[in-house]
Amino acid sequence: MSAAKVELGRHLFYDRRLSADQTMSCASCHQQDKAFTDGLALSKGVTGEKGARSAMSLANVAYLPVLTWANPQLSSLEVQSLIPLFGEHPVEMGMAGKEQELFSRLRSDATYQRLFTQAFPKEAREGAERLYSLSTLTKALASFQRSLLSFDSPYDRYKYGGQKTAMSTAALRGEALFFGEKMECYHCHGGFNFTDNIRHSKLPLAERGFHNTGLFNKDGRGAYPQNNPGIREFTGDPGDEGKFRTPSLRNVALTAPYMHDGSIATLEQVIRDHYALAGKAASGPNGASPIRSSLIAGFDVTEQEVKDLTAFLQSLTDQSFIRNPKHADPWSPR
Repeated sequence: MSAAKVELGRHLFYDRRLSADQTMSCASCHQQDKAFTDGLALSKGVTGEKGARSAMSLANVAYLPVLTWANPQLSSLEVQSLIPLFGEHPVEMGMAGKEQELFSRLRSDATYQRLFTQAFPKEAREGAERLYSLSTLTKALASFQRSLLSFDSPYDRYKYGGQKTAMSTAALRGEALFFGEKMECYHCHGGFNFTDNIRHSKLPLAERGFHNTGLFNKDGRGAYPQNNPGIREFTGDPGDEGKFRTPSLRNVALTAPYMHDGSIATLEQVIRDHYALAGKAASGPNGASPIRSSLIAGFDVTEQEVKDLTAFLQSLTDQSFIRNPKHADPWSPR
């Protein structure tokens, strides 16, 4: 990490020249005003092909030991960035086989000549091929993403900053529900990042959490859609059917629609029509999934409680994060 690498990464993150037809950047699917999501159920790549899962928020991604909804092996931001750039199933930015064209675009830009040299002086002394490479490109993108820190929500100011008026009365009632035994949200959405996926210097081992929340039950035995079976796709374990990574709830009010496939439109529906029912599948023809997590037991909830819990979740929105000029598009004045 260095300030120079972060600044180079910011320019790369917002640069549409990183896509095959130069219409799409990383920021196309990770927009600052939406906490670095895109507001779509499924994002489209340069060919118009839709992805299988919703774009995840990048807030506090530096603290995550696993980076996507359903790949338990993907733990490096440097490696992860290769997937949208060069992946073909689905095609996102479409640069597979166009690596030299990509680096030619970067080398010809005077801004990048300066930024790459500042960020990687050793590689600059070793020549252009070392300076403009997948190594430097991915390290810079990862550095920018690790700088996306969000810790200034009303909840943070109330809980850690001593500002007793930072949260509304409704949000405080919602906090009690969130951390109470009736709804038990905190079991999976705990800690400072509101997820059970976390790593930091004081943990001897990273914590990883993947859960089946009962969103689908296609066959009465808990099956999920064939193109979205959760981490079973990677582990091959039938017991991992429908298990997806627990997302952070920071800025969750900005990241609709919800769930890995964007199939639930609002926070109120997530509470009332999914978790309160012991999983959305419970309202379908096959009933509740028999292989859902034991934590998804359902609960009775009033409309006032739905409003209060939603108010608490809205108190996790960090306005300074989504307005921070250090995270914004550096190319926009052009």
